[in-house]
Amino acid sequence: MTGRIHSYESFAAADGPGVRFLVFLSGCPFRCRYCHNPDTWAAPAPIEASADEVLARALRYRAYWGCDGGITVSGGEPLLQPEFTAELFEKARRRGVTTCLDTAAGPFAADGRFDALFAATDTVLLDIKQMDDAKHRALTGASNAPVLACARHLAARGTPVWIRYVLVPGLTDGEDDLRALGDFLRTLPNVRRLDILPYHALGVAKWRRLGIPYSLDGITPPDAAALARARAIIGARA
Repeated sequence: MTGRIHSYESFAAADGPGVRFLVFLSGCPFRCRYCHNPDTWAAPAPIEASADEVLARALRYRAYWGCDGGITVSGGEPLLQPEFTAELFEKARRRGVTTCLDTAAGPFAADGRFDALFAATDTVLLDIKQMDDAKHRALTGASNAPVLACARHLAARGTPVWIRYVLVPGLTDGEDDLRALGDFLRTLPNVRRLDILPYHALGVAKWRRLGIPYSLDGITPPDAAALARARAIIGARA
């Protein structure tokens, strides 16, 4: 079995505990209007590699990881390749390497196909884009039902989860939206951390290069006060 891989990052400090080797997989069902990696959307990949090959590449950097670091698989969307990611994580854990899954959970279904992957995952970074389904569809092109179902499933499993929420002025920063997120998070006893990430336009050049119209021109990234306001409304701590 091989994975469809877009790229690697050897020294990632914001994608899970400690310093991590980051694997970006190709393919994503969402079309988030603020995505900074639209080049990962398409399933065809520049790299095809086995779990053994990816693990061998990652282990070259093990000396930098410290006690908490390890491997994070991101995307694109890793739930589109659950068997490959599960194999990589299982082999990593046998080598004493911690595993982290960065997912927006769009493909999730409670049909057992992700059980092996979640069993081999130490921490899940779960992106929640919007609590309101209609707004989520306008923002990503798809429903948030699988995302919220995945969050509940991980809570039932007791899997440690970090929630990521991108604050986009006019799209995700409404008081009702933030209160709904806080209410939902309080039903999930497994949430270990909440990261409120400011919208940025650093990926716009990729949209232009790919010939994809970018719909958020003119939106100013939120400042520290806006981030603090959002955290206060959500009522959750880091």
